[in-house]
Amino acid sequence: MAVKIRLQRIGTKKKPFYRIIAVDERDKRDGKFIDQLGRYQPIVDGEQLVIDEQKLSHWLGQGAQPSHTIMQLLKKKGIWQKVKSAK
Repeated sequence: MAVKIRLQRIGTKKKPFYRIIAVDERDKRDGKFIDQLGRYQPIVDGEQLVIDEQKLSHWLGQGAQPSHTIMQLLKKKGIWQKVKSAK
């Protein structure tokens, strides 16, 4: 089973809200997921990205691959360098 870390849309029309999840890559975007790692709210002033770094490093250590969007969000927030240096 290949695990991906990607976004799951929860928000309503014109008010996007996303969960950051670990999911089997064969499942649908908004289908069942294995673990919830955080959330992303693109239209909120203040903290847009909230993520549990311990869970993230656990899943990356297990071989999970982040999607392109997740990778860009982690790099923007500076979390990617912390996780990469912890390996």
